[in-house]
Amino acid sequence: MPYLNDMPLEARLAMLNRRDADRQPQDILKPALALLAQKIALVSSFGAESAVLLHMVAQSAPKTPVLFIDTMMLFRATLTYQKSLTKYLGLENVTHISPDPGRVFLHDNEGLLHQSNTDACCTLRKGEPLQKALTPFSAWITGRKRHQSATRADMAIWEADETGRLKLNPLAHWSRDDIDAYFGTHNLPRHPLTDNGYPSIGCAPCTFRARPGMDDRAGRWPGQSKTECDIHLPVEPKNA
Repeated sequence: MPYLNDMPLEARLAMLNRRDADRQPQDILKPALALLAQKIALVSSFGAESAVLLHMVAQSAPKTPVLFIDTMMLFRATLTYQKSLTKYLGLENVTHISPDPGRVFLHDNEGLLHQSNTDACCTLRKGEPLQKALTPFSAWITGRKRHQSATRADMAIWEADETGRLKLNPLAHWSRDDIDAYFGTHNLPRHPLTDNGYPSIGCAPCTFRARPGMDDRAGRWPGQSKTECDIHLPVEPKNA
């Protein structure tokens, strides 16, 4: 659909969301991966539910670029899981994205920035390296879902980030039961921390167990109004 590039961004998003509103994730992903081959990347935390989307992409296009943001503050279990899951799924193009060492030395040389300013820490260790890594791409894929938190409840399948780059959330409408069923059907390995009460897994200093009945992301930055790192803050659509 090359003509999409000639449409204003808001109109493009509206059309894509109408088209994909009732489609299953695999039926959303396949044409997107085919049409945007090598221009679209999957950004993955290799967290609690990441295996589902990674498996779907591996089945359709295993050479799809996968960007894994290693903030240098992840759980050791996440790093181990990333290696084993990449091999298990046969992913062929996983790139490790890390924060700039010089900027970390200038702004967080003791690794304590998260204690005083979590937003600045997320920008330094996630936002900046991701934006740099996304430069060659015109679109990216995330594993976010509406059921994960109140702030994601109205999330669209297709969005745009602050640069106007397309952002695809193919699992947006899937429930926790859908995710669990997919894990079981395809015998996918779970992140080892999920059995210890971590339904959402980010950096070790800012991730805690969530009590039963709470939002999946309740264990992220508990006690703060913060609900997202800066790579997923809401963005108002702009014309291309």
